[in-house]
Amino acid sequence: MLVCFMDSCGLCRAYATSYLLLTLLSLFLFHSTACSNGNCQVLDSCATPTDCGPGLYCGNCPALGKRQPICTRGQANIPTAINGVRGLMLDMYDFNNDIWLCHSFRGQCFNFTAFQPAINTLKEVESFLSQNPTEIVTIIIEDYVHTPKGLINLFTSAGLDKYWFPVTKMPKKGEDWPTVTEMVQSNYRLLVFTSIASKESEEGIAYQWRYMVENEAGDPGVKQGSCPNRKESQPLNSKKASLFLQNYFPTYPVEDDACKEHSTPLAEMAGTCYKAAGNVMPNFLAVNFYMRSDGGGVFDILDKMNGQTLCGCNTVQACQAGAPFGSCKNVAVPRSPPTNNMGSFTGSVQFSSSASIVHCPNCLLFKLFYLSLMVFLLLLR
Repeated sequence: MLVCFMDSCGLCRAYATSYLLLTLLSLFLFHSTACSNGNCQVLDSCATPTDCGPGLYCGNCPALGKRQPICTRGQANIPTAINGVRGLMLDMYDFNNDIWLCHSFRGQCFNFTAFQPAINTLKEVESFLSQNPTEIVTIIIEDYVHTPKGLINLFTSAGLDKYWFPVTKMPKKGEDWPTVTEMVQSNYRLLVFTSIASKESEEGIAYQWRYMVENEAGDPGVKQGSCPNRKESQPLNSKKASLFLQNYFPTYPVEDDACKEHSTPLAEMAGTCYKAAGNVMPNFLAVNFYMRSDGGGVFDILDKMNGQTLCGCNTVQACQAGAPFGSCKNVAVPRSPPTNNMGSFTGSVQFSSSASIVHCPNCLLFKLFYLSLMVFLLLLR
């Protein structure tokens, strides 16, 4: 669950004789800001969530010793983005004579590990795609469903078959994907991948490891200077798969530590994985608690990675439509990202009661990103 919160700030212990004075002083110092009412920008001090401008939220970073709340980025730098996510990583199991979302072990779902019937979340995906006819969603399934045709029947029951990107049209030898415009025109706006190879021929669901490379998840994936591929994956520099998913989250996630992870360590690991993949930027970035940062965080890093990939510029904002690669606008990165005035993020960012979701549309070739107990943030290619 992605939870955004603000830790309170306190003063050092005071002598009893001056306790009241110091209490009043603390209220003045920590509950008033130079800016307020939605006017605070990135890195400005804040006291309440409503102090921060659109696309920002008020939080702190105890892991870096920063206990004074500041406005941090909680949204992608794309005007049409809700906050950056357009994909889901879902664990699906046979359970209670149905298919459930479940985060379990040994390939079996239990009452205490079950979440809810998968159809509930998939119907929300259908509703989103129906209401947003230019958006694309990707779902990656850790698959423990053994019911014959169970998955494809599930997606059909949810009304998602009409958006299905046919596996027969997916590039199988590392070729480029269609552009977003082409995918939208064909209404191929849902990509689904399974972890079971046989379901590609049996149910028409793409086998993830035929199309995607991925570095190690958990602690092996956060070791600085190292970006090994998962055992299921081809080498990161393989030319046979056209999608690259970069994981960056510890095995045991701690929300208070995420703001530290999303600063310098994430930026350095992005460079390490870029080199490990043969100087190829990832298409997907998976992180925990994506809104937690010490300022720009995950979104600033995505802007830089997308800018380098799309146009050879140090931020996606410097890209110019139709200009030669490396022709960049002389722009200053804004302290607060342009948004669609969605307002401040003050609590959980969730896909209803199910897994959270977030997006970055692609102006050239399709590249996406996802989440389950983590979030995938899209990198454009």
